[in-house]
Amino acid sequence: MGVRANESAETQTVVSDRRAIVVVEDLRCTCCAEDVLDAVRRLDGVRSVELDYQRAELRFDYDSALTDEEAVREAVRERGYRCDGDPGGSTTGQLAHTAQLASITCGTKCDRMQYELPHTRAGEEHRDPSGEAEDEGHGGISHDMSDPTMAAAMERDMRNRFFVALVLTIPVILLSPLAVNTFGFELIDSDDARNWLMLVISAPIVWYAGWVFIGGAWTSLRNRALNMAVLVATGVLAAWLASVFLTIAGEETFFEAAAMLVTFVLFGHWMEMKSRRGTSDSLRALFDIVPPAATVIRDGQELELPTSQIVVGDTIRLKPGDKVPVDGVVRSGSSSIDESLVTGESIPVEKVVGDELIGGSVNEAGTLTFEATKIGADTALGQIIDLVERAQNSKAPGQRLADRAAGVLVIVAVSAGLLTFAAWSLFSDEEFIRSLTFAISAVVIACPDALGLATPTAVAVGTGIGARHNILIKDAATLEGIGALDAIALDKTGTLTLGEPAVTDLVTSDERSEDELLRLVASAEQGSEHPLAAAIVGAARERGLQLSETTGFEAVAGHGLEATVDGRRLAVGNARLFEREGITANGLTERAGRLAQEGKTAMYVGVDGQAAGLVAAADQIRPSARRAIASLKELGLEVAMISGDNQRTAEAVAGELEIDRVFAEVLPQDKADYVEKLQGEGKGVAMVGDGVNDAPALAQADVGVAIGAGTDVAVETANVVLTRSDPLDIAAAMRLSRATVRKMKQNLAWASVYNLMAIPIAAGVLFPAAGIELRPEWSALLMSASSIIVATNAVLLKRVEGELPSGVRTGHATNGLGLGHLNR
Repeated sequence: MGVRANESAETQTVVSDRRAIVVVEDLRCTCCAEDVLDAVRRLDGVRSVELDYQRAELRFDYDSALTDEEAVREAVRERGYRCDGDPGGSTTGQLAHTAQLASITCGTKCDRMQYELPHTRAGEEHRDPSGEAEDEGHGGISHDMSDPTMAAAMERDMRNRFFVALVLTIPVILLSPLAVNTFGFELIDSDDARNWLMLVISAPIVWYAGWVFIGGAWTSLRNRALNMAVLVATGVLAAWLASVFLTIAGEETFFEAAAMLVTFVLFGHWMEMKSRRGTSDSLRALFDIVPPAATVIRDGQELELPTSQIVVGDTIRLKPGDKVPVDGVVRSGSSSIDESLVTGESIPVEKVVGDELIGGSVNEAGTLTFEATKIGADTALGQIIDLVERAQNSKAPGQRLADRAAGVLVIVAVSAGLLTFAAWSLFSDEEFIRSLTFAISAVVIACPDALGLATPTAVAVGTGIGARHNILIKDAATLEGIGALDAIALDKTGTLTLGEPAVTDLVTSDERSEDELLRLVASAEQGSEHPLAAAIVGAARERGLQLSETTGFEAVAGHGLEATVDGRRLAVGNARLFEREGITANGLTERAGRLAQEGKTAMYVGVDGQAAGLVAAADQIRPSARRAIASLKELGLEVAMISGDNQRTAEAVAGELEIDRVFAEVLPQDKADYVEKLQGEGKGVAMVGDGVNDAPALAQADVGVAIGAGTDVAVETANVVLTRSDPLDIAAAMRLSRATVRKMKQNLAWASVYNLMAIPIAAGVLFPAAGIELRPEWSALLMSASSIIVATNAVLLKRVEGELPSGVRTGHATNGLGLGHLNR
C-alpha cells in the first residue's frame, strides 16, 4: 500500500529549497504510515510529504531556513518508529541522501543499479567509475545483488504470517465448539483440556501473526488516533482475551474466532500486496529495456561500464544492435534508431548530429557517438516509472472517506459490543456466556476490513491497466475524476494532427505532369529550412524523384522564393509573388481558394514567367483522431477544439472530425481562458495538449492530459500522460476511469451495507424469534468473506481491457514504452 499527501504549509507562495528521502523502519500497516505522515506534516517548514509504504520511503520537501532532515527524523522517532541509520535499523537508508538521490526502485538491487542515480545537475564532472563511497554521484551506494526490495520483503513477511496463522488455525478449529456442534467432530473429550490446548495454539496466531495489527493499534492509540488497525485489534483481542477468561472459568470458549479473524484479515492484506506488487512487476520489465552496460569513451579510451556508472557529459558509442543506455544528444555519426519500445512509433527514426536519443531505444544500423544529458530518474523512462509509482501510492477521495469512517466505526464496534452485552445481561434471562458471545460476535463482525481494501485494490488494478496501455495517471484522485468530466478541449496541432505539414494536392495548369511539377519545386525548395519546404522535398523523395541542382536561389520575404532549376526560372510562393513577377494566375486563384477552405496552404508555382500550377500542403490529421472524437461523443462528452490557426483552417479540421465547437486564432497564453470559459458553464473540463504551449491550459483544466511522452512540461503539468501520442487513448482513459469508479463504489457500498446489516444479526436480534445465533467464529468468517469479495471484485476490473478501443490493445511493436506486452 502507499500513502501520499501534498499540502502547503502556508497560504502564501513558498519555495521548498531542499528535498530529502528517509527510510522509516517498523511500519506495520498503512495506519502506521498515516501516523508518520501526520507527525511530519505538523513540522514548520515542511512543504509537501509523501510516504511510499511498500518501500518505507518518506519523501519530503522543506525550507532549510525553518527545519532540516534531522528534525523530520526526530518527529518520526517520537512516534515510535526508527529511521535508517538509527541503532538497530537497516542500512537501507544509504539509498536516500538528501537532494542527491531520486530512487525509483522496482525489482531487485540488480534492477535498481540502473536507476538509483542522482538527478542531472548542470556542469557535473566525470566521476571515478569505481563508484567508491566518497564519490558524490553514487552517494556511497552499495549494490548488493542479493538484497530484495522492501516491497518484496513486506509481501513475504505478510505471506509468512498468513501461513503460520493458517497452519495453527486448522487445529484450533478442529478442537473448537464449531467442530463439535456443527460437524460432531470431537478430538478430545475434556472441555478444559481442549480450551487450554486452544489457548496455547492460538497464542502465536494472535501475538505473532496478528502483531502487525495489534502493534499498529497500540501506536495509533498512543497518538490518540482511531483507524483500521484499531478495529482489527479490537475484534481479535476481544475474542481472544474473553476466551482466556472463559478458559480460566471453565466455560465454552471461542479461540477459533480470534484465530480465524487474524488468518482471514492477513489473507486479505496479502492478496492486496500481491495485486499491488503484480502491478509493479509489469513496470519492472521496463528495466529490461535499458542495457546493463554500455561502451563509454573516457580519456580517449573505450570502456565497457555498467549503465549505473554513466554520468552526465559522458560520451557513449553505439554500434549496430546496441541499446541506448541513457538519454542524450548525437555528437557524431548517423543511424536509424528503433524507438518503438519507448515512443510507440514502429518506423525507425533517422538520427543525425544534434538529434536527441531516448534511453531504451535500439540502434538498428550505423555507428554514432552521443553525449549523456540525462541519467537515472531524470530520463524519460525514469520519469514515467516514477509517475506510475506515485499514482499507486496515492489515495483516491473515496479511500480518504473510508479512512475517516474507520475512526467512527471503531466507536461503533466497541459500542455495539458493550450495548449488546448490556442489553442481554439486563433485559433477558440468558446466561452470562451467551451475552458475552453475542457481544464478541458484534465486535468481530463490526471490523470493516473490507472498507479498508475497497478503493486501494481498485486503484492498484486500474493504474496497472493504464500503465500497460500507455495511460499514465499521476494519482488516484485523477483516476477517480476523469470519468466525471462533462467536456473536453483538445489542442489541434500535435494532438488531433501530426504537427507536421505534408503535400496533399498537386494542380498543374500546363502540359507538365504532377511528378515533374513536384520535382521542379522540390529542387528549388531543397535549400530552404521552412517546414513547407521540408514537406515538399519529402514528398518528392517518397515518389523517388531525382532532384536537380539549384542556382540563383533568392528568398523573397513575405512572398516566397525564386530559383533556377535545369535552366528554368521558378517562382514559388503566394499570390503576391505572382503579382510582383507579373505572372497571370490563369484560373489558379479560384482553385487556391477552395484549397484554403479545406484548411490547406496553397503555393503558386510559376516557370519562366508562366503559371505552372499549385502545390498544397496541410497538417495531417492523426489516423485515429476521427475514432477518438466519435468515442468521446459516445461517452457523453462535449468536444471542443482550441487552435491558434485562422478560423477557416480550424473549421476545416473541425468539420472533417465532426467537432461542433471551435475556438480559433487563440494564442498559447490565452488557451487557459477558453478552458475557464467552459468551466464557467458549470462543466468539468479536461484539456488535452502537447504539454508545451498548452501548459497553462493543462493547469487550468480539472484534468490536464498531455499527449506524447517527450517533454518535462507534459510530465509536470498534466494529470495524465498518454505516451503513444494517440488521441484514441483519451477515450480509453475515460472508460478505465469510469470502470474503476464503479468498482470503488461497489466495494464501498458492499463493505458499508454488509457490516451495518451484520452487526444487529451478530448482536442476536434474530435469536428470540428465530433462534438464530451467530457465534464469533462465524462472524469472523463472514467478515473475512466480505474482504475477499471486495478484493476479487477489484481484480475483475481487468475485464475493462476488453472494452478499450482496439487501437489501444495492440502488440508491443507499436505500444509506447513497451507496456502493452507486460501483461501478467
